Amino acid sequence: MMKPNAWGYCIRSGFKNIGHNLLFSAASTATIAACIFLFCLFFAIVSNVQNMAKNAETTVGITVFFNDDASPETVQSVGQAIIEREEVKSAHYTSAEDAWAEFKSDYFANNELLAQAFAEDNPLAGSQSYELFLNDIEDQKAIVDWLYTFDSVRQVNFSNAAVKGLSTVNNIISSLSIIIIGILLAVSVFLISNTITVAARFRRRENEIMKIIGATNFMIRLPFLVEGVVLGFVGSVIPLAGIYFIYEKAVTYVNAHFLSISTLFAPIPITKIFPSMVIVALGLGVGVGFIVSFFTIRKSLRV
Repeated sequence: MMKPNAWGYCIRSGFKNIGHNLLFSAASTATIAACIFLFCLFFAIVSNVQNMAKNAETTVGITVFFNDDASPETVQSVGQAIIEREEVKSAHYTSAEDAWAEFKSDYFANNELLAQAFAEDNPLAGSQSYELFLNDIEDQKAIVDWLYTFDSVRQVNFSNAAVKGLSTVNNIISSLSIIIIGILLAVSVFLISNTITVAARFRRRENEIMKIIGATNFMIRLPFLVEGVVLGFVGSVIPLAGIYFIYEKAVTYVNAHFLSISTLFAPIPITKIFPSMVIVALGLGVGVGFIVSFFTIRKSLRV
């Protein structure tokens, strides 16, 4: 068990290593910061695209129209089958009379005389329908194909283009982020490894003396682990601070200047997305710093 003063010595030595190899340390920190910044940026974009697709599931519905000669019992039977489907989140029936009443209130509100012309006739007599919403919008095609298996179903209206577009954008962004972050992580591993290796060579004589006077391998290696963790931590905190400021300003700008878009696409508030971003970013940065320094020092420092 190491004494408190030994721990203090190892931590101070880790910070000294950073100062002795300032150029490599700065390069390592900058690379990790760039990696974490891009990760946070793509994390925010992907999260908002996924949130937008999720919102579409509750706003984009499927409307089922029936044949004019479909009996009320048949329509009710199809409606019950729709409600019983596990993919269906909710379903609402609209009769022909309700459809006509809603149409009149929307288009004839200021022209009652025109509406009275249809007093004895319902132009929407064949417009009885069910509007349904799904738990997962990706089930849309399967549900539409199933609805067309009913002989009483005349037409099914649905919108699939927007959902496909969002899925495509989401996949492209995810793939691109994995490639870019992977490249930057590889560069970070290389730079941190070089930084630790240089520090180990610089302190080789000191480490040999510590070994002679009885220092354990853990005590000799700990300063280099501290160095890697500090580089990873600093490389994570800097981009997190930057992304917080940029994201907050971007959300404020969108809400202020694109009101029509923000009603459909409501950006995720920074208070909801940032905690998850912090946990993953710090875990990534500190984890890379620790793991790389751990394996590098075992390879470079034979004590």
